[in-house]
Amino acid sequence: QVQLVESGGGLVQPGGSLRLSCAASESIARFYHMRWYRQPPGKQRDLVAHIASGGSTFYADSVKGRFTIFRDGAENTLYLQMNSLKPEDTAVYYCKAGTSSGIDYWGQGTQVTVSS
Repeated sequence: QVQLVESGGGLVQPGGSLRLSCAASESIARFYHMRWYRQPPGKQRDLVAHIASGGSTFYADSVKGRFTIFRDGAENTLYLQMNSLKPEDTAVYYCKAGTSSGIDYWGQGTQVTVSS
């Protein structure tokens, strides 16, 4: 069973930065894609950023130009660099890894709070 462990969340002031990490228990090279989602309080979980096995990326309009998704194969870790954070970025952030056979693995989530 693949395990994904997120870290790096916390409290940050508006305009600040955070880097989230998602450490996988197996080689991330096996995944067809990896994604970051977020779920604000009382709202649904939405896609934030996606990176395909070939390296192509996709971002939600709300984070485009501020967030960057990237991965380190040597460390089996997915990252989300978040800059110019806004209060509306407050949410629990989850990473997901998907295989080509349609199996998805989720992490437990990490809380990000943007507040002064």
